[in-house]
Amino acid sequence: MWGGRFALGPSEALDALNRSLPVDHRLWPQDVFASKAWVHALCRAGVVTSAEESQLLAGLDRVADKLADGAAVGAPDEDVHTLVERLLYAEVGAVAGKLHTGRSRNDQVATDLRLWTLGAIDELDGAVAALGRALVAKAKDGRDAILPGYTHGQRAQPVRWAYVLLAHAWPLVRDRQRLADARRRTAELPLGSGALAGSGFPVDRVLLKEALGFRAISANALDATGDRDFVADVLFTIALTGAHLSRLGAELITYASGEFGFVTLADNFSTGSSLMPQKRNPDVFELARGKAGRLLGDCVALLTTLKGIPAGYQKDLQEDKALLFDACDTLATVLPAVTGAIETLTVNVDRMAAALDPAMRATDLADLLVEAGVPFRESHGLIGRLVRAAEEAGVTLDKVPAKVATDIHPALGPALAQLGTWEQSVESRATPGGASRASVEAQIEELRRLFQAAASV
Repeated sequence: MWGGRFALGPSEALDALNRSLPVDHRLWPQDVFASKAWVHALCRAGVVTSAEESQLLAGLDRVADKLADGAAVGAPDEDVHTLVERLLYAEVGAVAGKLHTGRSRNDQVATDLRLWTLGAIDELDGAVAALGRALVAKAKDGRDAILPGYTHGQRAQPVRWAYVLLAHAWPLVRDRQRLADARRRTAELPLGSGALAGSGFPVDRVLLKEALGFRAISANALDATGDRDFVADVLFTIALTGAHLSRLGAELITYASGEFGFVTLADNFSTGSSLMPQKRNPDVFELARGKAGRLLGDCVALLTTLKGIPAGYQKDLQEDKALLFDACDTLATVLPAVTGAIETLTVNVDRMAAALDPAMRATDLADLLVEAGVPFRESHGLIGRLVRAAEEAGVTLDKVPAKVATDIHPALGPALAQLGTWEQSVESRATPGGASRASVEAQIEELRRLFQAAASV
């Protein structure tokens, strides 16, 4: 491809460092697809004849068949582009040399990678949506189960199990929005940019854009050949999605423990111990939590690579594909496993109810004092004293003797008498977005719609 300039070929050590085929071979469908569009553009620009166009297109189809049959395995070529070109020479002979007219590997690889990324985004979006639907379905079944809501790892206020699940579904909506936004920016065509200054032949870039399914053409060739912002966009979104899965997993690991027992994982989404026969381990969620660090590492590695290079293509950018492929593959493996674990877990409503502590009614009591005319800050302090009195007496908050409560404040006795059920406590948080039944049902309906639709841009 570039040997005419040099008297010697690359050393074995340089070849080992320089070769990217072991990584970028998976771009061959995109390389063939873009090459066929380029052949059409060259024909319309008068660079190749109609007969040569037909010959090249048929040859590229045969190359695709060979690659689909594994021709890339063990191939000696430097990268996927040289592989495709070598195979094309074998199919059509010297006319294959016209394929690369006006095109550089710089705009070629940028185009191939963007095409691959568009497909990967769509696949990941579908997998995120599937997890979202699983959470919503479980939430619909969990509207009546009430459990402690936690802050700082401490029991705080009662909430519905559905509400907890929905709190993990909403981040997935934002993940899909970020994927859609990344897709929009990815869909800019670099082909026709040449090495850095544009193509030397009058190819129709608008025609190329339409043929390849891009949204727009790149505005500056120097920028387009070195732009990997779209990879950074996707890696950041994947890293954040991984963080959301990690948070979901961390919570369910706790809830599945023997100490909590709020949920039980299905046998086919649990693992055992090589030593202890009784163990039921939530490895699916532990692995999801662990993979989040790997996804973050891919994102940081790319940003570190990008920060030190000037405009245009530099060979540093060869690192982009390994990082992108790893992140996409990792998330594509994690998402179905987490989805399956959510779909099949069972909820232990009695254990959730048993964990409800009357101390969690402290805010309800403070609100009742406010309704009786006590300023909230004063009410907060009064209930704090009541909590301390309960602890000193060794009783739960709702069992503090009426005289003790009345001695703290005359309105406290009547407030204690007004405390209703746990359901009533949850229903008192009736603002939009709260834990009340109406709010939860509204969220379920909205999320059901969002996870059925394509991600918005």
